[in-house]
Amino acid sequence: MTILDQIIRTKRQHIDRQKAMYSYAALENRQFFSRSTRSLKANLLTTNSSGIIAEFKRQSPSEGLIHPDPERDEISSGYAEAGAAGLSILTDQPYFNGTDEDLIRVRQQVDLPLLRKDFIIDEYQIVEAKSLGADVVLLIAAVLNKTQIIQFTKLAHSLGLEVLLEVKNKEELERCLHNDCELIGVNNRDLKTFKVNFKKADELAEFIPKDIVKVAESGIDNPYTVRLLQVYGYRGFLIGSHFMRQQHPADACRGFITALHHIKQPTV
Repeated sequence: MTILDQIIRTKRQHIDRQKAMYSYAALENRQFFSRSTRSLKANLLTTNSSGIIAEFKRQSPSEGLIHPDPERDEISSGYAEAGAAGLSILTDQPYFNGTDEDLIRVRQQVDLPLLRKDFIIDEYQIVEAKSLGADVVLLIAAVLNKTQIIQFTKLAHSLGLEVLLEVKNKEELERCLHNDCELIGVNNRDLKTFKVNFKKADELAEFIPKDIVKVAESGIDNPYTVRLLQVYGYRGFLIGSHFMRQQHPADACRGFITALHHIKQPTV
């Protein structure tokens, strides 16, 4: 059994417990359910946007503990002040030590678009995401079939949420091309082995339709890489571990974006 298989099995058990505690009606009565969402796509396409989607996370299955004692509120506010285009918040508890409360608290702290980053395998989680204050949900092609992707996207859109659809190879991308998502993320990390292959972003870029915003995920640790990926049409760059490994993640984000503004885009 792969790590991904273990995560999904655990996630199904978690969803069953959540459904038993909170009905759909209870989710719809929460504070943030009726709020107007903000567009991550629009933020990424804005002139002079940094394109950085800064992530708050404590640990991961591939790296273990990333930051020993992260100050969530300070980091999220600092990311926003540093010039991030959006924030990504992990809500998976067993494998990433994230919580729903993290998303709620960050929503209270910042006005940027928020991505709920989790392993979404049930429509319930999409309704839940809206109730927690998310603006975008992550759908991972590796764990969903084509019908699920279409249905989940339609539900997200009906709630005013955008969809970041994550793929890792051409086969997954082709299976998803008829889906009406706003953003496609290319994960440079194999979710079965958790190894990074940074060439994936370059290889898949030309097959992503021009009207869909390209987002590069995993393995980005220097501003030059962002500039290089921009040559291939990427406008979003999800960065978590690189910032969170530092003693002061928000300062690391600020320094990264400042350096990015001083690096010329390479020619290829």
